[in-house]
Amino acid sequence: MSDVSAIGCVGTLTVATRGDRGAGEVLVTVRGSKETFLAWSEEPLPRGSSVLVVDVRSARAVVVEPWQDHLAPR
Repeated sequence: MSDVSAIGCVGTLTVATRGDRGAGEVLVTVRGSKETFLAWSEEPLPRGSSVLVVDVRSARAVVVEPWQDHLAPR
């Protein structure tokens, strides 16, 4: 069973991803609670990166892409 409610959520990487060489970890707010998932990405992403959940691999593993909030002040 996968948690599709995570798709579309923005989170923060707490452990860097290594692209196809290994998962990292992402902290995401889902249904009002903070949850951690294994995070897979096409390219390595550093710890602290904002990411968007774009797919679910399994119950506790998601696919993420880099995310930049274009509405946030710079």
